Amino acid sequence: MEETADWRLTLSDSITTLKQLGDHLSIDVAELAPVIERYPMRIPRAFFGLIRKENDPIWRQVVPNAAELGGTLKDGDPLNESGQSPLPGLIHRYPDRVILAVSNHCAAYCRFCMRKRHAGREPSLSMESFDRCMAYIRNCSDISEVILSGGDPLMLADNKLGQILKALKKITHVKILRTHTRMPGTLPARITANLVELLKNHQPLFVMVHFNHPRELSASAVKALAHLADAGIPLGSQTVLLKGVNDSPDVMSALMRKLVQNRVKPYYLHHPDLIRGTDHLRCSISGGMNIMDKLRGHLSGLCVPQYMLDLPGGGGKVPLLPGYIVRQKNDILTVKNYCGDTYHYPLS
Repeated sequence: MEETADWRLTLSDSITTLKQLGDHLSIDVAELAPVIERYPMRIPRAFFGLIRKENDPIWRQVVPNAAELGGTLKDGDPLNESGQSPLPGLIHRYPDRVILAVSNHCAAYCRFCMRKRHAGREPSLSMESFDRCMAYIRNCSDISEVILSGGDPLMLADNKLGQILKALKKITHVKILRTHTRMPGTLPARITANLVELLKNHQPLFVMVHFNHPRELSASAVKALAHLADAGIPLGSQTVLLKGVNDSPDVMSALMRKLVQNRVKPYYLHHPDLIRGTDHLRCSISGGMNIMDKLRGHLSGLCVPQYMLDLPGGGGKVPLLPGYIVRQKNDILTVKNYCGDTYHYPLS
């Protein structure tokens, strides 16, 4: 695998200003000035090159929209992450795992980001704060899994990321590590030989990637995923259901098939959170349920993610499932299959 230690040079050439955006798009970008002042913009040029026309599925994810400053959603933190953060950079919602937000920066700033309240606008976790988080994790023996998130953890330099992983591996009750990243799709150059070796040396470590549309699995992205998979690193995917991006059974089916073909297990399909500035990208739950209904039975079980709703107020994630059980009567369960046919199943 070719070493691409200059991935930061590729990143630095990203589209970050209105002038750069205007040089490539036939739209009036002036109205977007207050948007990017509040919610920064960064689009790697290769990812930007996946856009085919105005308002297409790639455009909608990364090109700022004036609608981000309006809408009915007013809460920047509807999941109450701040209320479940015992320390800056640490979110402890579930008994056995914590999120360690090690970076507040990303290669591409998604317009639907659940943490757009601070993504790209606040500094990443300082070493002093990291040390406090580590002390918290060491003193809480119930924590068996640590999830590196942000932002994107892979925005950190290899040596900084290595220090974090090494420190976590020294905590005996931490059995599993996980890192979330969108880099294989947005900045494939980041998946260098050094990075792959670093991740490989800290198993069990799961890499959860983020893809929302089949077009994001470019030739470069496919190679990046292959480098990770060839190293024996287990890969899962997270997808967000987005209006005008993937809110159809055909697009979602194509995405899930393509992920599995590239050795990535679809994990979660997230219903979009109630984040301020994301109204224009939200879908209905009934629409999401219809997509799930069309996936089940028509795709291999390997290709079907769990459709998840993250409850407001910090209640955690719950799965949303199509209704296959029709009724239960006289110890007989009447069940509908993926074709809509009904079957009777004896309970005793």
